[in-house]
Amino acid sequence: MKKLLVIGFVSICMHAGAQTVSNVWVSDQKNGTYKNPVIDADYSDPDAIRVGDDFYMISSSFNHIPGLPILHSKDLVNWKLIGHALKRQPPFNHFSAVQHGGGVWAPSIRYYNSEFYIYYPDPDLGIYLTKAKNITGPWSEPVLVEAGKGLIDPCPLWDTDGKVYLVHAYAGSRAGFKSILVVKELNKEGTKVISDPVLVFDGHATDPTLEGPKFYKRNGYYYIFAPAGGVSTGWQLVLRSKNVYGPYERKVVMDQGSSPVNGPHQGAWVNTQTGEDWFLHFQDKDAYGRVVHLQPMIWKNDWPVIGVDKDADGKGEPVMVYKKPNVGKTYPVVTVTDSDEFNTTKLGLQWQWQANPQQGWAFPTAEGVLRMFSALLPDSIKTAWDYPNLLAQKFPTEAFTATAKISFQPKHEKERFALMVHGASYAYIAVEKRADGNYISYVKAVDADRKGKETVQDGEKLKSKDIYFRVQVSKKAICTFSYSEDGINFKTIGEALTAKPGRWVGAKLGFFFNRSNKTNDAGITDIDWFRIEQ
Repeated sequence: MKKLLVIGFVSICMHAGAQTVSNVWVSDQKNGTYKNPVIDADYSDPDAIRVGDDFYMISSSFNHIPGLPILHSKDLVNWKLIGHALKRQPPFNHFSAVQHGGGVWAPSIRYYNSEFYIYYPDPDLGIYLTKAKNITGPWSEPVLVEAGKGLIDPCPLWDTDGKVYLVHAYAGSRAGFKSILVVKELNKEGTKVISDPVLVFDGHATDPTLEGPKFYKRNGYYYIFAPAGGVSTGWQLVLRSKNVYGPYERKVVMDQGSSPVNGPHQGAWVNTQTGEDWFLHFQDKDAYGRVVHLQPMIWKNDWPVIGVDKDADGKGEPVMVYKKPNVGKTYPVVTVTDSDEFNTTKLGLQWQWQANPQQGWAFPTAEGVLRMFSALLPDSIKTAWDYPNLLAQKFPTEAFTATAKISFQPKHEKERFALMVHGASYAYIAVEKRADGNYISYVKAVDADRKGKETVQDGEKLKSKDIYFRVQVSKKAICTFSYSEDGINFKTIGEALTAKPGRWVGAKLGFFFNRSNKTNDAGITDIDWFRIEQ
């Protein structure tokens, strides 16, 4: 039986069920205030809605599967990951290989006529729609609303006259142009574009890299909330018009100001049951990805002001600590799960593959372990930058220690199991079967996305099949790897890695298990637990 783990002042009965509060980042200050970010992890391009007393948020997932993560909150501060809208990503064969930077870009979620609608773009294929009557699914097979290259960041609006509209942007990398927003009409079902695009705003002169629009209607005005200026350096723009096709007035309603929050933009306006307005957005933190902030919002002269407006000019800046939203009640502290005891027969929602998974890569069990089988990868895959069978999760904050207990039970020489930090630069600590036993090694590749070569450092021969792998991540994303055979005495191996983001995503942390020969019976590795601590 797994032992009680005591971390600082937090005791968690690890065999009792899933962890609900992180040991490394909690936004709720438990005194009526919260600190930003409300989620210090890579939930990029957030969009959110309120349905009754429940808030739901989704984010982009790019090539990671399952995709389109769905989070739930009762108070906009305490968020829990409750599911995914995409179990596998279509086209299935295309996404059986890693498609860095492809897949699901900035999506939108709306609730209409007792159904949840998610519109998401694949920049290489077009705009898709998936629907569900319940937020946890089942979600419908994605329907291609409009095919085309470079159509990104769609958001619908059901107007009061029964018409349905869609606003979206263009990706310069695919379309050959960018920084504009267009509006199109959809059929009444919202499943197909039925009109030509109308250009409603051109950001080239004042708002370069205009993208990520969200469509709303209030007090007779059509509003488009859209970020501009680039993900790490930009600002939050709002456009308004009395006509859905414009012309639209523009106003910058939030920028960095004197705050430490760079590029604050792209997200969702939500209101509470008590009439308060709030705005969820991301901040780009390089290797840590795009983390989620919550800002107060008010309306002045039918323009939103987001954050705090210190000089009363109608433009706000982000807050770092603020009074929690008034939702009529106080709710328990919860966070997105990070540690995992693998004590249930379902894989934890925080885990994602780099591509559509194959059956056999990993199996949950009723025995308190996750069992992974070694995979034979095609010869076309040269480095770990392109491993599809990497099972990984997001960095939970800036500084933490992750430790895993594994049992390595190989059948063939060169079977290799590893704990990895993945990104444009990556490193991993591995155990590998050789002719005379199992050996530790450390592999590091700088700028792997630009064909940077791997360096390998061999370690010692191990005595036990049971091994503890650890990575310590300090601020500035410096990652130090170590291992132990008793869980007490850890030996550092290799030069530290300075993690880098992947293609539009933060660095990730997880496991792979590979082999080099064809066989009808692969070796196994059991992961007993994975724990994230200070």
